[in-house]
Amino acid sequence: MKKVIYLIFFMTLILINSCGDAPKKDSKNDNPLLAAWDTPHQTPPFDKIKHEHYIPAFNAAIEESRVDIDAIANNPQEADFANTIEAFEHSGHKLGQVSSIFFNITSAETDSEMDKIEEEITPVLTDYSNDIYLNENLFARVKQVYDKKESLNLNGEQLRLLDKIYASFVRQGANLSAEDKEKFRNVSKELSLLSLKFGNNVLSETNAYTLQITDEKDLAGLPESIVEAAAFEAKNKNTEGWVFTLQQPSYGPFLKYADKRKLREELYRAYNSKSCKGNEYDNKENVRKLVNLRLEMAQLLGSPTYADYALKTKMAENPQAVNNLLNQLLVTSKPVAVKEIDDLQKFAQSQGADFKLMPWDFSYYSEKLKTQKYAVDDEVTRPYFQLDKVIDGIFQLSNRLYGLKFTENKEIPVYHADVKTYEVTDESGKLISILYLDFFPREGKRGGAWMTEYRTQYKQNGADYRPFVSLVCNFTKPTADKPSLLTFYETETFLHEFGHGLHSMLSDVTYESLAGTNVLHDFVELPSQIMENWGMEKEFLDMFATHYQTGEKIPAELIQRIIDSRNFMEGYASVRQLMYGTLDIAYHSIDKPLTENIAAFEMKAVEPMQILPVVDGTLTSTAFSHIFAGGYSAGYYGYKWAEVLDADAFSVFKKNGIFDKATADSFRNNILSKGDTEKPMILYVRFRGQEPTIDALLRRSGFIK
Repeated sequence: MKKVIYLIFFMTLILINSCGDAPKKDSKNDNPLLAAWDTPHQTPPFDKIKHEHYIPAFNAAIEESRVDIDAIANNPQEADFANTIEAFEHSGHKLGQVSSIFFNITSAETDSEMDKIEEEITPVLTDYSNDIYLNENLFARVKQVYDKKESLNLNGEQLRLLDKIYASFVRQGANLSAEDKEKFRNVSKELSLLSLKFGNNVLSETNAYTLQITDEKDLAGLPESIVEAAAFEAKNKNTEGWVFTLQQPSYGPFLKYADKRKLREELYRAYNSKSCKGNEYDNKENVRKLVNLRLEMAQLLGSPTYADYALKTKMAENPQAVNNLLNQLLVTSKPVAVKEIDDLQKFAQSQGADFKLMPWDFSYYSEKLKTQKYAVDDEVTRPYFQLDKVIDGIFQLSNRLYGLKFTENKEIPVYHADVKTYEVTDESGKLISILYLDFFPREGKRGGAWMTEYRTQYKQNGADYRPFVSLVCNFTKPTADKPSLLTFYETETFLHEFGHGLHSMLSDVTYESLAGTNVLHDFVELPSQIMENWGMEKEFLDMFATHYQTGEKIPAELIQRIIDSRNFMEGYASVRQLMYGTLDIAYHSIDKPLTENIAAFEMKAVEPMQILPVVDGTLTSTAFSHIFAGGYSAGYYGYKWAEVLDADAFSVFKKNGIFDKATADSFRNNILSKGDTEKPMILYVRFRGQEPTIDALLRRSGFIK
């Protein structure tokens, strides 16, 4: 999403596999992860799964998967599409099922015991992945089919699957020498452990810090809802006063509204120094090791840099294309951003600020300036975005566009009491998906927002297995006196994640590895980011946005003020996103091991995007989980590329009507339902009628008329 560090959560569940100790004897009937699921729609039995079930389940699933792989690799029959490619696609089903549950729970509801299990099982899974992709007999059979693909009379989806599986073997070292295969094994195992350690360090640092306020004067400027939430947090922690944390619903509003500059600085420094303070959770050396190991892996596989290696499977194809996009957007964005900050400095001085603006001043004064210019801020809009009504509005939007109906089912087991579940059906009453919604921050949940799956859509033996989709967010909690009231930014985040969810829910393909969001990384954000556009449309807001106390519909003039304020500080926001993309591609474009100081490397990489002063003791890199603990390494630029796509694509809806059924059907049939069955640009052009240009984005951002 454009301004959200959020994350569609890409688990490489099929590519992180295992070997290890002999499986413990554990009856499938005794282990809910292995037994048949007697639940509504065969959903995961979260209410029965305990920590002690995971390791035995992993071991049993690994053994079962090994049997599948051995049968394919040692099949005496000539290799063909069915007995090799399709058989490989359907192998390891139980392992994928156990993995999807475990790794999704470690992101949404972890604890110290789950962390230990994750540390134990991650290298096991990595070893097992290597055992598959470095299996010479198996690769030989895959290659036999690949080499004769032109004579096999395969359909387009089958060819796409064959190409994808063959490429995955090559990219996982199948063509390496025996010596280099062993190096690849060691590198990949170390990478998986370092990535895990990086993410756990950031979570630990986030949870370790609180700002406790006991003097009510220090709350000056903070809206009543934020003060209530802080009091509620203090009560939950059995302490006095008001407690603020580094979770976004607490951190963001504090920097935006707190009058006391010293406290804003304290919270800013705490947030932006995560994992770079030289303590046990420091990630500086982990960053160095991760980028150097990725470089080593890329060069083992014949690429000069990791970016060259990673981008071969993305729309951009090479680092030069990425840098061209980032530079092209920077040329347009930066002059706007510089003027915005200059105007903000003048405004702050008019408000009595006799100092140069620092990063902890930006949100505070920009919010005041925005309120002065547009008479709109989070506290003005928040009462109209009650979470339950936002949910209803997004459900209504999905119904008008795609004919979907959402029915809550409280019988479906959940992993936490906050989670709600829905059956999603189409106009004929056919089940389309199961949807899990998990909205509020807690200590066991990683920060940000993401969409994930407990089952991906696929077809086999005449049956269409529908997906189990989960949206996980960290929104403003309800308090004892108020329901959850979202900021407009949180509402946009919800729309974004729901777009990812629709991509999964509406998938209609044969093979799981091509389904839903299993598309190229710089294409996956199109279905999510296009949904944000409806948040700026009066026709949509009128459907659900009513005051939580009075029931009054959101005033038309307030909607217009929201629309008018859309591009406020857009230049600065764009430059910040470009900074993240540039830092990512810089780390992954090194062609020799990184030896210099991490802070120095970061400063040099992002210097062209640096507008506000640099703060000593803070770093982006050491908490940049998207690229060091998530799936966006050498791919963070994809958010900006997706902005190009979504602005261009939404222009069709704007032309034909934002609820136009024909346009929605075209987007569904050509984008949402197709997964990775064809190259993304082919799918996009089929919907749009032409390749995208950056013009629509520049116009929407207000950079050009």
